[in-house]
Parts: sequence; C-alpha cells; structure tokens
Amino acid sequence: MANLGNYTNTSEILRKYQFRMQKKYGQNFLIDANILHKIVEAAQITEKDCVLEIGPGIGTMTQYLAESAGRVIAVEIDKGLIPILEETLSPYDNITLLCADILKVDLSALVEENGGGPLKVVANLPYYITTPIIMALFESHIPLESITVMVQSEVADRMQTGPGTKDYGALSLAVQYYAKPEIVTRVPASCFTPRPNVDSTVVRLVKHKEPPVVVEDEAYLFSVIRASFNQRRKTLANGLANAGNLNLTRAQVEQVLEEMGLPGTVRGETLTLQRFSELSNRLLQIRA
Repeated sequence: MANLGNYTNTSEILRKYQFRMQKKYGQNFLIDANILHKIVEAAQITEKDCVLEIGPGIGTMTQYLAESAGRVIAVEIDKGLIPILEETLSPYDNITLLCADILKVDLSALVEENGGGPLKVVANLPYYITTPIIMALFESHIPLESITVMVQSEVADRMQTGPGTKDYGALSLAVQYYAKPEIVTRVPASCFTPRPNVDSTVVRLVKHKEPPVVVEDEAYLFSVIRASFNQRRKTLANGLANAGNLNLTRAQVEQVLEEMGLPGTVRGETLTLQRFSELSNRLLQIRA
C-alpha cells in the first residue's frame, strides 16, 4: 500500500536516513496524494504497461505506479537515495531500480529487456534539466506511448503554445513535432517538500504515430529551429546565416525566404512547424 503521499511519512523517512537535499539535483518531493492519483490516472497506467520513471526520489510516485503497472523501471541519479528506495519499494516485486543518469542510460537496451514493447514515461523532472531529458527521450526513437511529467508551469506553457507568443520557441516546436501536449493539472508549490519557488504543472505528451510534417532531415530541421531562436531579436536571415553548423550564406537564406513569400525581416517566432519544415527542406536543397 502506497504510504508516502503525505508530509508526515515523507519527513519521517528523510529523518530516518538523515538525508540532505542536494540542490544540484533539484530535489522536491511530492506530498499530495490527490496529485499522485491524478498523474497515474492521466498516464493511463494498466497492468499491461512497462513504466519508465525518471527521478523516483524516495519512491513516492513509484509506489503508486507499481500498484497499477505490470513493471516499473525507476532510474535515480542520486546514490544517497538508493538505501531509502530499497526500503520504501521493498513491498513491490515489479520494480527494477537503476542508479544512473538517465541521459547516459542505453534506452534501447531497456526496451529490449522489456521484450521490445512500448514504454510509458512518468516523471517529476528537475527544472534545470527538463528540456534535455524530454529531447533525449524523443530523439532516442525508442517506442514511447506517452510521457507524463511534472514540470515548471512556465515550461508546460511553452510546450503547447503557438507562433507569435513570447513563450513560443524551440521547445514548443520540438514537442509538437513528436507529440500532442495536454495539460493535466496545475500543482501549487505547497504540494512539495521542500517548497519550490514556483508552481508546477503535470503535462501529458501523447506520441504521434507519424510526424505531422514531412521533413527530409530531422536533425537538420532542429538545427534550423535552434538557430532561429538562439537570439530572438535577430531576424531569421541573420540567425541562420550566422549559425556555423548550417553552412549557409546570407544570400542563400534570403533567396529561400523570398521563394517562400517571407520578408527578409521575418523572425522565427512567427513561423509554424509546417513553415519550419518547408524552410529546412529548401535550405537543405540549396546547400547541397
């Protein structure tokens, strides 16, 4: 029976092991059972599922996941939390605990160990490394059914916003290329210990079966997107021409923009994913 979704039991286990939070890992533990139930429900976890949990902490959400899933693979980077996890997860025989950096884990090997079936990812992600982890999951191209994550509210807003807004950027385009973002619930800072300085949001990313746009070179598309937002105040022509990894001249960029009916002063924040895919395909051809 899951027993960690409250302040009393969380504080007790932390005191027992004299655990000290490490700021570098952005550790904040969820103490609201209602939110935990909402996360598991939103992730649509069943006994047929294998769940990859990133950053189990002291095992709070892991317990809830283990009671619904067929198998849970929990990856924790902090060695200091392993003894705690070994105790809090001891009642469950369907959990595999790995002490590792998720960005260095061979995700394909995890899939193979699971018989090649799809994974559902559930995580309370540290704010400082949210984007690298989400991008690593998508770019690994392992079979992912969905990613249900707790992130800083500002990041969740960026994931689902469209062109012309201040939050629109490379993360918005990347997430929308790979998945459909859905806001599950807002989570006040008071639902954590220690209490963070900002509120959080649970967002579910449902993986597209096929990308919504036709792209000749996916890696090149994201190189173009990153260059377009590296310096938001610059025009698209300046940003792309100054990006050394794209190997483009300003004249080439301006030629493509003109062919697309775009002014030379256009900025990346005004282009949709469809227009970015067209832009990268054209730039790839003119560069060749």
